[in-house]
Amino acid sequence: MPTLTQLILYPIKSGAGMSVPAATLLESGLSAQGVHDREWMLVTEEGQFLTQREHPRMALIQPRPEGDHLCVSMPGQPDLSLPLAWNATEAPRQVRIWDDQVDAADCGDAAARWFSEALGTPCRLVRFRHDVVRPTSVKWTGGVPSQTRFADGYPLLLIGAASLDDLNLRLRAAGRAPLAMDRFRPNLVVDGLEAFEEDYLEALHDDAVAIRPVKPCARCPIPSIDQATGIAGPDPLDILQTYRANARMEGAVCMGMNCVVVRGAGTELRAGQGLAAELAF
Repeated sequence: MPTLTQLILYPIKSGAGMSVPAATLLESGLSAQGVHDREWMLVTEEGQFLTQREHPRMALIQPRPEGDHLCVSMPGQPDLSLPLAWNATEAPRQVRIWDDQVDAADCGDAAARWFSEALGTPCRLVRFRHDVVRPTSVKWTGGVPSQTRFADGYPLLLIGAASLDDLNLRLRAAGRAPLAMDRFRPNLVVDGLEAFEEDYLEALHDDAVAIRPVKPCARCPIPSIDQATGIAGPDPLDILQTYRANARMEGAVCMGMNCVVVRGAGTELRAGQGLAAELAF
């Protein structure tokens, strides 16, 4: 039986991940220790979202819950403390993430200064509003409704451990260093599947939950960025291109599957938990 080996949240979009032993599975993604996946996001003054694609140093943004605050650290910066309690009076700010316009809450000038100094570019921190629903496209879900916060498009990203092992064998054969799983920024890492078997799953499930992979994850240059240093190195896309171009995605190089929750929202997931794998054929 496949086993969940890692549960990972990214409190600030494109910041460092937070691996947790347990998390609540919500329709909009994982939640743990008072924070939600991709609950905060950096934007330009015009509201356009920022990621490691343009600013690799965002990998060094380290968020961690401490009591009733989210503490954010980054080399060369004093720590920043953000209240976890939702403040409905925060100034509204409309932001853009890909093709979506989203009503967000601006986190104020002090946070904007901190992140602007940390990244060396003017930016603002926004938070996903508790009264907003950002629906996912039903094009890939078979009509199943879902929602997400500031994730690119879907609430969960699943990768099988064997898929990374397969890529690393090919990288070593090409004389290159293996990559850590954090390069691919999954929420769920599963052991016990064959390499890329996640591509063919109808669902991972038990009596309480069902998670359905719906759309292959087209990869951008972020996997080339060392998540410990924020420095870009050799891009694994050239190796992946030789065997992971996906005709369903117009030839895009894919690794991992975007998922939706079809049963069990509100249930706790635990690292080490077994889930049955149901194939789509």
